[in-house]
Amino acid sequence: MPPTFLLPLAAAFLLLLLLHLHFPFASSQSYIGVNYGQVADNLPPPAATAKLLQSTAVQKVRLYGADPAIIRALANTGIGIVIGAANGDIPALASDPNSAGQWVNSNVLPFYPASSIVLVTVGNEVLLSGDQNLISQLLPAMQNVQNALNSASLGGKVKVSTVHSMSILGRSDPPSSGSFDSSHLDAMKALLQFQRGVGSPIAVNPYPFFAYQSDPRPETLAFCLFQPNAGRVDSGSGIKYMNMFDAQVDAVRSALNGIGFKDIDIMVAETGWPYKGDPNEVGASVENARAYNGNLIAHLRSMAGTPLMPGKSVDTYLFALYDEDLKPGPSSERSFGLFKPDLSMTYDVGLSKTSTTSQPEKTPSGGGSPAAGQERWCVPKAGASDAQLQASLDYVCGQQGIDCGPLQPGGACFEPNTLASHAAYAMNLYFQRSDKRPWNCDFSQTAALSSNNPSYNGCNYPGGGT
Repeated sequence: MPPTFLLPLAAAFLLLLLLHLHFPFASSQSYIGVNYGQVADNLPPPAATAKLLQSTAVQKVRLYGADPAIIRALANTGIGIVIGAANGDIPALASDPNSAGQWVNSNVLPFYPASSIVLVTVGNEVLLSGDQNLISQLLPAMQNVQNALNSASLGGKVKVSTVHSMSILGRSDPPSSGSFDSSHLDAMKALLQFQRGVGSPIAVNPYPFFAYQSDPRPETLAFCLFQPNAGRVDSGSGIKYMNMFDAQVDAVRSALNGIGFKDIDIMVAETGWPYKGDPNEVGASVENARAYNGNLIAHLRSMAGTPLMPGKSVDTYLFALYDEDLKPGPSSERSFGLFKPDLSMTYDVGLSKTSTTSQPEKTPSGGGSPAAGQERWCVPKAGASDAQLQASLDYVCGQQGIDCGPLQPGGACFEPNTLASHAAYAMNLYFQRSDKRPWNCDFSQTAALSSNNPSYNGCNYPGGGT
């Protein structure tokens, strides 16, 4: 038994913990960032963007360059800034320490600390360029930039990293088998050894959207969108993964652990889902983009972490703040923006400090939506199979923080003891606990929203307006 003088402290700690669990938005969401690309001719002024960002939960912004107007506009906002040296800058930065010094003098020192620059990324997906000369120059460039920061007394305050495509992994499925491609292994080890010394994270770009495009089955879509699904068991570790994001990030974790870099943190430099695409780009839609980004943000806010990194959220930069209308390639490349040039939301994922997410244009289930403010419940659709209902029941009741006690024998909702009745209660419970986001009443298109309260006898279904 603890000494009595510790009991008030323990009670106070417990109270703080409960407050944190019930009011997660009161804490800093420093793990939510956004990419601010500029391959466009219709972007709003930097000052307007800075004001927009301050109205959201976004705490960090990643730039692909070092636009002084944007860096200056973000001064005194408290928003962390990642700036980038382009691939074309690498040869000069690598060959001449003075060039690195000039780069830091031009792009960091005039703005820091009023503009909270936290990281410099040197190059983007360099190892996948195939340019062996450029690859060999990457580490010297990073070292010279770090030395220039050290000389300016910013070592440890502004860190140096580089950004990698997920293709640096030779294996990623199952996550426990994650390993770096052998052709990049020596370069990766050298980069990671440097990053261990300066305490910077490895930055990667996981995109479940592309995983779905290569395997466009309904169950894969649910897995990619953080929606209820049967999960995928890692044959190596026995861990059941419930979403593609965790699986991809943990594959990187396994690759790092496998070569002795368990102490290197992971940063998600880009991830997102397009709201529009060409006819052959399966899955690109407003509903799916809203579901992916909205559920990803909720996942980060839960602080659940990944199976291999539980209890903390990986710093994640959503792609992207705005569409970039001058980008080449398929339509999806120009359709990742969370906001429009007029500063209105493309769709609502709950980033606004005053928003709890709006009604979608249509619910993914196609079941229609009651009017805003009207109470509503999530119920199974007629025709849902027993296998689908069982998968949904298992998913919901396996979630941390979901109490399926009323469905146990003797519980208020145990009778009638049928799969349909139990699944209905569980589906609604999940929907209500997910801030009543309509896309969380989808369950692989087996559920719909209803304005009819399904409560019966002593079994009360949680419900509420939007």
